[in-house]
Amino acid sequence: MMHKQDGILLESGTNELEIVEFEMGGNRYGINVIKVKEIILPTPITFIPHAHPSIEGIIQLRGEVLPVIDMEKVMGLPKTLGKNDGKYIVAAFNKQEVVFHVHEVSQIHRVSWDQIEKPSDLYSNGSSQVIGVIKRENDMLLLLDFEKIVLEINPDSGIRVEEVKKLGPRERSDKRILIAEDSPLLRKLLNDTLTEAGYANLEFFENGKDALNYLENLVSLGKNVTKEVQLVITDIEMPQMDGHHFTKRIRENKDLAVLPVIIFSSLITNELKHKGMSVGADDQVSKPEIAELVLKMDNYIL
Repeated sequence: MMHKQDGILLESGTNELEIVEFEMGGNRYGINVIKVKEIILPTPITFIPHAHPSIEGIIQLRGEVLPVIDMEKVMGLPKTLGKNDGKYIVAAFNKQEVVFHVHEVSQIHRVSWDQIEKPSDLYSNGSSQVIGVIKRENDMLLLLDFEKIVLEINPDSGIRVEEVKKLGPRERSDKRILIAEDSPLLRKLLNDTLTEAGYANLEFFENGKDALNYLENLVSLGKNVTKEVQLVITDIEMPQMDGHHFTKRIRENKDLAVLPVIIFSSLITNELKHKGMSVGADDQVSKPEIAELVLKMDNYIL
C-alpha cells in the first residue's frame, strides 16, 4: 500500500507536477499525484445490478462506499484483470472519491507542465481520454482526463446548466472574461453555462501559456488591460503552463496584477486552497460548482 505523503506536494507556482505512473495493456499512463489519496491492493467488490458497464461495483474503505471503475473497459482493452489482480488507485477530485482498477502502479515522476504536449488532433479526437503526452527516451507517458472518464459514467457529476438557470434572467454580456481551460468538453460546458448566466463575451485559451501571451500582448500594444478584460478564470491542470503558475505570472506583472483571478478546478479542496492563495488567486471554486462560480464572478466585476 502506498499513501501519499504531505511532503510530496510541490511549492505553488513552479509549473511542476508529480505524476503517479501506472500501466494498462503494455502502455504507461499518468495521474496527477494531487488526485491520488492512496494505492491499495484489490479488496472485495459488491456487484451493483444495472450499473454503468465501466463500474465493476462498490467497495467499502474506512467507512466510505466507493465505486470501482474498470479501466480495461474504459480504455477498450481485452479483459485480463481478475477481481484480485492489479492495483486500486483511490482518487479524489470534483468533490468526489472513486477507485480506478489498473494493471500495475510503478513510480512517481516530477515533470514540468511545459514538457507536456497537447495530443495532436490527428490521433486524439473529441472522444479521446488523453489530455497530454510526455515524451521519454524509450517510450511515452500519456496523461488521462479522469474528470472526463467519470463524467461519461455519471453525467450528473459535471457542470449543469440547470444550476445556472435557477439564478434567473441576467444580463452581463458587456463584461469580457478570459478563460484558460485545456479540456474541449469543459470549454463547451463553460461556454454554454456562462452564456446562460448572461456572460456571453468569453475568450477561451487551451492553457495558461497562451492566455498569458494574450494578456502580455495587450500590454505591449499599449492597451488598458482592465478595459479589455474584466476577469480571468483558470483551471489548474493544463499542458505548457498550469493555472497556479499562470496566476503567479499575472501577479508578478505590474500591468496585469490588478486583474481579478478565479481558479476553477477539480483540485480545489480545503487542504489545497493554500496553494491558490499563495500565488495570489482572488477566489477558488471547485468543479463542478458552476452556480457558485457565477456568483463569485458577479462579486468581482459587477
